[in-house]
Amino acid sequence: MTRQIRLGVLGCGNVGAALVKLVAEQAASIEARTGVRLEVAKVAVRNLSAPREVELPEGVLTRDSMAVVNDPTIDLVVEVIGGIEPARELITTALRNGKPVITANKELLANVGTELYAVAEEAGVDLLFEAAVAGGIPVMRALRESLRGEPITRVMGIINGTTNFILTKMTEEGTDYSAALAEAQALGFAERDPTADVEGFDAGAKAAIIATIAFGSKVVAGDVYHEGISRVSAHDIAMATRLGYVVKLLGIAEADPVTGDIAVRVHPTMVPAEHPLASVRSSYNAVFVEGGAVGSLMFYGRGAGGAPTASAVLGDVIDAALNLTHGTHGSLGTFGRANILPIDETSAEYLLSMDVADRPGVLHAVTGVFARHDVSIRAAEQEGNAPDARLVFITHVAKESAMQATVRELRDLDVVRQVGSLLRVIGA
Repeated sequence: MTRQIRLGVLGCGNVGAALVKLVAEQAASIEARTGVRLEVAKVAVRNLSAPREVELPEGVLTRDSMAVVNDPTIDLVVEVIGGIEPARELITTALRNGKPVITANKELLANVGTELYAVAEEAGVDLLFEAAVAGGIPVMRALRESLRGEPITRVMGIINGTTNFILTKMTEEGTDYSAALAEAQALGFAERDPTADVEGFDAGAKAAIIATIAFGSKVVAGDVYHEGISRVSAHDIAMATRLGYVVKLLGIAEADPVTGDIAVRVHPTMVPAEHPLASVRSSYNAVFVEGGAVGSLMFYGRGAGGAPTASAVLGDVIDAALNLTHGTHGSLGTFGRANILPIDETSAEYLLSMDVADRPGVLHAVTGVFARHDVSIRAAEQEGNAPDARLVFITHVAKESAMQATVRELRDLDVVRQVGSLLRVIGA
């Protein structure tokens, strides 16, 4: 028997329009395979007269989003308007009305996600959000379902396509940051105001959602340390390449298997050239999951764009529609509040460069600063000769607070002209 599921879609921008097209194209195939007939019954928009990439039948468009979520003939709601309000109120109302909700809203989930998960659990309906993290890559479903019993220790990845495009240009073509950003904007990979992307806020929201689901603990956007790529120079990129690394902006979520402490951060990272993440180019995304039983897994694909994101939304729609027809839903369970480690309490290997006076005793003075702060040097090299030279150091694993104290003292040394970029390094 076929059951018709009427969809109410909130928003008809790139993702909303792509979803409407995809439903129309795939409806017959979905019905044949699942017994569910999907129909886009209502689409709520701010401006009825604005041009759109999809044609809709008369009577489908409306400006009244709340009427859509309260409409008893609407079975399932898709939210793709973004932002926290009114999205939170609309989703909460839909869930309490017994309607499953599919959302692609990373900002909302990164700030009040656990509140909404609890509402969905109480109502006994689905709240699914595959498209909120890494676009069309099915990493959230894997963390929610396939890896639910896995003792995950770390999830890290390239979860912002704009920054990966910029860093790829800088790495492969020697382009400086400003030129690479301008090209990303011209091609539509970066917004006119790129701050959310290039300063790590977009990746930070996604990292908070990943950490919450991976570790079963409440992590919000404010818990995530952010450091963007705007200060990464062409020289930093060239230096990393010469040493056998590739610079990537990574979102990293780690859990201590003994204490349960969680650390979540976003920053430029030197990735060994042989690591799978090093080969992820252009605007593609990839998420690397490490667990005690499964070992290492990587999910790779288009992390943004209307069509890939709509594909992830549609997958969630089908799951929720099937659950609705069977009177069940996918439970996320409850979320505790773990101890969130500040960046100062995390540990990593580091690369640090500095311009120094090239004269006797300089190396001894500089390495003495590292030693005083208990930072062990793994490798060192010198570029250039008198009167000035550049020293480059890679450390063993050290505490962030110790490394920052080292940098502060080095800046005060008379023989140090300038301290360059501090880049964190991940292992092979």
